[in-house]
Amino acid sequence: MSSEQNPSPNPAAADGPRPRRLTLAAALAALEGAALVIGGVWTFVLGLTGAPDDRQQAITLGVTLIVLALLPLLAARGLLLRRSWSRGPAVITQIMALPVAYSLLQADSVAIPAGIVLAVVAVAALVLLINAETTRALGIHTPGHTRDPRR
Repeated sequence: MSSEQNPSPNPAAADGPRPRRLTLAAALAALEGAALVIGGVWTFVLGLTGAPDDRQQAITLGVTLIVLALLPLLAARGLLLRRSWSRGPAVITQIMALPVAYSLLQADSVAIPAGIVLAVVAVAALVLLINAETTRALGIHTPGHTRDPRR
């Protein structure tokens, strides 16, 4: 089979090294995913071994956080591999993080610094993900532009 009959799924991957912005966006998404996994495992273990107000709710929250971690972790992997589909889940993760950061900022506790960090990470990741260089590296074309330059 020739390469014309079996095209690569992402032709942008062969266009040189991965842009630094794309690598940073992937790192931020992976950081968020890792934080969700750590928080989920911590909540789950405390639900099993500690004395929470509601053991079932603590365990459910822990499992939910671990499952939610899959979205940014898969997006980070896709960004590193320069898969165009990965930008959508990465952007969704950042948009979901902003209300969480806002609610943490409204608390009168040690959650305020966590809210600040989460807001900064989410905004930085959004800026990196919508950057033109990142878009080109992922092979995403803007409206009005065709993939075949001969058209």
